[in-house]
Amino acid sequence: MDDAPNPQSVSDQLGRFIPYLRRYARALTGSQNSGDTFAAAALEAILVDRSVLDGTDVKTGLFRVLYGIWASAGAPTEEGEKGAQAEAQKHLAKLTNNSREALLLYAIEGFTYRDIGTIIGVDSSEAEELVAIARREMADSVMGSVMIIEDEAIIAMDLESIVADMGHRVTGIARTRDEAVTLGKADVPNLILADIQLADNSSGIDAVNDLLVELGHRPVIFITAFPERLLTGDKPEPAFLISKPYTEDQVISAVSQAMFFSSTETLHA
Repeated sequence: MDDAPNPQSVSDQLGRFIPYLRRYARALTGSQNSGDTFAAAALEAILVDRSVLDGTDVKTGLFRVLYGIWASAGAPTEEGEKGAQAEAQKHLAKLTNNSREALLLYAIEGFTYRDIGTIIGVDSSEAEELVAIARREMADSVMGSVMIIEDEAIIAMDLESIVADMGHRVTGIARTRDEAVTLGKADVPNLILADIQLADNSSGIDAVNDLLVELGHRPVIFITAFPERLLTGDKPEPAFLISKPYTEDQVISAVSQAMFFSSTETLHA
């Protein structure tokens, strides 16, 4: 039986999965530019030879190609020479091989352990163990302060609970752009967790840009119901992004990942 995807459907499926491929690649590298470069390379490889998708569904095959290219390049992350960036590289160097990659695939991208095994070249039980290892190692590596920008009270309280249970200190919750800037200047966070649409119709992106100007670069995670709108590759976009409705696993994974990286590219609404 031929496992190759239907050629007539591959292009449409690839188009649907590209935003999420970018998200994964950016989280792997900690950078929009580096992540998008690897995502583009994966797409080019498939366009040249569709047989690289053989034996998988299109999404799993797409991520497998990306992982293969990234791993063969030495699994690079955004280089940092001093301060928090240097610390991030030290933390990454200590993680068990493939554990962080597996955790991203499971918690953020929603792959099964079997699919993760297919993507990174291990069996499903090893993939499950790698996810568990990543959670333990990352939880032990980085603790810090987190600022939440969210106008919906129930969601804000939920995020605060998740972050606090991870061992991080929550500096506070802001509902508007102005509140965010005031809070950030009063108690400087190590990481910002921000919704896109805020209470007074202001933009979480604008709030984050204001904060990065005031406080300097730091990791930022955006939460949105429409992630594909921020994963086009057409302009500066976030390296860390989770979708609404989110799961606790997704928040934990994204916060752990983002704490490893110190720079977030400035965004424009």
